Formats: sequence, C-alpha cells, structure tokens
Amino acid sequence: MNGGGVDGRARELGAFLRSRRERLAPADVGLPGSPRRRTPGLRREEVAELAGISSSWYAWLEQGRVRTSAQVLRSVARALRLDADETAHVMSFVEHAEPAERPPGWVSRNLLSLVESLEPNPAAVLDPHWDLLAWNPGYAALLTDLARLAPKQRNLLWLVFRWPPARTLLASWEQEARSLLGQFRAKAARHPEDGRYAEIIAELLADPDAARWYDRRETSAFHPAVRHFRHPVAGDVRLRYVKLAAVDEPGHHLLAYLPDDRATEEALGLLVGGEPVPPG
Repeated sequence: MNGGGVDGRARELGAFLRSRRERLAPADVGLPGSPRRRTPGLRREEVAELAGISSSWYAWLEQGRVRTSAQVLRSVARALRLDADETAHVMSFVEHAEPAERPPGWVSRNLLSLVESLEPNPAAVLDPHWDLLAWNPGYAALLTDLARLAPKQRNLLWLVFRWPPARTLLASWEQEARSLLGQFRAKAARHPEDGRYAEIIAELLADPDAARWYDRRETSAFHPAVRHFRHPVAGDVRLRYVKLAAVDEPGHHLLAYLPDDRATEEALGLLVGGEPVPPG
C-alpha cells in the first residue's frame, strides 16, 4: 500500500464505495440498528471493521487520498456485499489493470476483412470509447447506415440513448440500455482524464433516463446474451451478441450478431437487400 495525492481514478473509486456504503442498512450486514442515525447506510467505521482495516484508512479510501492493494479492495468489496460485477469494477482500479497504450483510430485490413466476411450477420469494430470504426452492410441494415451520421454520433451508446428508433428496435430497451450504460460507466471511471469519455457522457446525460441511471453509479460487466430486435423490415429477430478482443489491435473489439434460430437466420439473409432504418 502507499499513500498519494488525490487523482481522478482514486476519487471515482471512493465515490463508488461511498454510494454502495450508503445503500446498506445495518441489518444487511448483521449489525444492530440505531434510532440516532441521521444519514443513510453504514458508517465508515462499520465498513472498516467488517473489512478488517483501520477506519482512518477506509475514510481516506473514500476520499480518494490513497491507493491500496487488491487484498484490501477484496475485503472492502465483501464488507459492502458487492455483487460479482461490482467487485470486478472495484478490482479494475488496482494499478496494474491499466492498458499499456492507446489503440489506433483505424482498423487494419485483416480485421476489416473479417467484419466483411461475416455478412449477412451484422458485425462491427469498436474502440475503447465504443466508437464504431467499421461495420458491414448487415450491421447497417439491422440498425442504420452509420455513414449518414456525424462521426461523433457513430457510437454504440449514442445509438442506444440518443437515436430515437433504438427504443422500439430493441424489444427490451430499458434492460439493454441500463446494462450497456453500466458497462460504459465502469470503463470511463478508470479514465477520468480522457476527453472522449467525458464528451460521450455529457451527450448521454442529456437523456433523462441515462442521467437518472448514471447518477446511481450502476455498473455492470459484459455477459454473452441473446438480443431480441423488432425490426421494421425483418420482423422479430433473435441474435446472439458476441464480443471478441482483437489481439493484434489492443483496445479494439469485434462485435458480431449471430442468429439464435432458423427464422432469424433466414431473416438476416433477406435483410441486407431491404432498407435500413433511417437515421431519425
């Protein structure tokens, strides 16, 4: 462990821990309640005792004044009853979790050829900010022709929250939107000085739903899932969402939507010849 000055990452971790402490009641962790409590949640010293660390150290941790070890963070996560995704988020703040370098803003010929070869299955390449760097006609037909959007709007989060057709295109829009926002929040929290993350967040917060969920500091992790689309051309389609890291292009990820049933497979074969949803 070592002390240090306040920095953005430490402040973000501290704010997250504080938000989780404030949502717990004493009874949740086997402590007696007290009618004299004037603030919600556990006291800092109670969390420190449960985690087996000093109360002053835990206070500094919430204040963003120190960095600490993986062992201490795991103890704090257990004391705060964090779920698996929240624990992973906390552990991502350990110093060695940072990526070595920033990826390029372009896609290699090999990765672009892979995206194109997946046709008619929708596929795209994302950078760490979830900006869409490349996509195939299947992706454009499923969502919209991204070439007709402004460059800074070619972003997965922008499409989900700021592109109106998304709310009817995604059958479970709220569930999907909250999960994606939680994943993005977890990524952005580790890069408080990155201007592109801040720019995207500012745009998202113009949406009341995104602003409300973001204020709750909800975080989540990626899990393979089946997404249900209600498409104006293809009808009801169910697609398995696959995300793969590009080893030779660190920071870039390949997204692919694979049919989950025979009807969807047939619909995708017809979709590319249809009209994509207009930008709206």
